[in-house]
Amino acid sequence: MPPKPKFTREKVVEVALTLVGERGMAALTARELGERLGSSARPIFTVFRNMEELTEAVREAAMRKYDAYVGVAEHYKPIFKAFGVRMVLFATEEPKLFQLLFMSGNRDEEGLSAVAEHLGSTRDLCISAIVRDYSLTQSEAKQFFEHMWVYTYGLSVLCATGMCHFDEETIGVMLGREFMGMLALMKHGNWDLPTPRVNRNFDEKCLKTENATVG
Repeated sequence: MPPKPKFTREKVVEVALTLVGERGMAALTARELGERLGSSARPIFTVFRNMEELTEAVREAAMRKYDAYVGVAEHYKPIFKAFGVRMVLFATEEPKLFQLLFMSGNRDEEGLSAVAEHLGSTRDLCISAIVRDYSLTQSEAKQFFEHMWVYTYGLSVLCATGMCHFDEETIGVMLGREFMGMLALMKHGNWDLPTPRVNRNFDEKCLKTENATVG
């Protein structure tokens, strides 16, 4: 009978997530994690096959934390503004986790639609609310959401890299103005902008600059 693992998967992921939240994904090594657990690295590999499996589990845990943080927006109206505010605040309060989830350049998809899909149920709730509250078609609401997400994402990146800091009230004002301006463009038939595309190289450059500054 194999010996009982010294640590559960949940405990290892919990400690690893804290480590990544403090120092970034580059700090997640078997040796460092073992020290955080008060052990050698060996017990880690009784519950994970390798570091790649652990890394994916940490990423999933980070996404659950993000979902829980922004999920409270569901109880506010307008939901999209609340969601945007929570996203920027998450980037401010948990910059390393935001970088892991949205700035790591680990995805192969091209185009904003593919990236926005990772927002899951939050994305769907926002689009449904835009259709309901502003009398737009599903297609219009989807395009509207994607363009607003670019703006929100930009604010979040500025905060996650330490380039800017906005309080909650300021974030709300900025998102509200952008939202109403873009809505006016659409209502007046001036909505002929192409769907924006994500520049992964920009994210990687931001991360390298930020890491070099911290290091």
